[in-house]
Amino acid sequence: MLKKIKRKSLLYKSGVEYADFCLNHVEGCSHGCNFPCYAFQMSRRFGKSKTYEDWIKPKLVENALELLDKEIPKYKDQINFVHLCFMTDPFMYKQKEVQDMTLKIIEKLNKNNIRCTVLTKGIYPKALTNTDKYKTINEYGITLVSLNDKFKKDFEAYSAPYSERIKALEHLHNKGLRTWVSMEPYPTPNLDNDQNLKKLLNKIKFVDKIIFGKLNYNVVSSQFKDNAEFYENCANQVIKFCELNDIKYHIKFGTKKEFNKETAVMFNKVCNAPISI
Repeated sequence: MLKKIKRKSLLYKSGVEYADFCLNHVEGCSHGCNFPCYAFQMSRRFGKSKTYEDWIKPKLVENALELLDKEIPKYKDQINFVHLCFMTDPFMYKQKEVQDMTLKIIEKLNKNNIRCTVLTKGIYPKALTNTDKYKTINEYGITLVSLNDKFKKDFEAYSAPYSERIKALEHLHNKGLRTWVSMEPYPTPNLDNDQNLKKLLNKIKFVDKIIFGKLNYNVVSSQFKDNAEFYENCANQVIKFCELNDIKYHIKFGTKKEFNKETAVMFNKVCNAPISI
């Protein structure tokens, strides 16, 4: 059983370029990613998680639903959509308590006609296809930056296997739900020696949207001889792939030499994916 904490607030306006409102109903993440993990860095900086060992022992915000009851009326007119999550994982692998709370949160937001965008390195439950509880305007994404099991073991040791993430996401897609992939932080070849961007993109050809971004805060990646040129070429490959396959895309700031801020609004409007549930 996870430890429980209480918070004074939950919803907040995000500063992330493609986001709107956000919430984090868990403190910490058992996936233990070490790209390094920006969320862990920030948590340690503000004294919430003093060590890596503390960080990978997540704590559930037990009053999350009560906070939403208070905050939804306050922010409802300002919210375009709510993202889950930037500082934790809403469908943390093998963490049923986290999954159960996430489903309750999405259901509550949807009942108040608030759309959700969701991102995980875990496995999406089939329960999300229940349209009596969860609206079809939600958008479900996975983080996927490699297909190399050795790379996963080194950098995402406790997250869900790549193949299972893709399979669960494709199931939602096949049920008519909107899906997307965050290809960030994408590693340089000196970190992932079995890299094949074309193969990776073809694995997720079914999705509606793709976000691509470089790996920051990593000395080895930054020392890669052709770092800037590498990311420029990768970003161009992603753009070409998306345009050929009618997939919306956004290239994160700092990845390409020229930043197209117009694509940052990709979640502001619901895409026209078919709904067939």
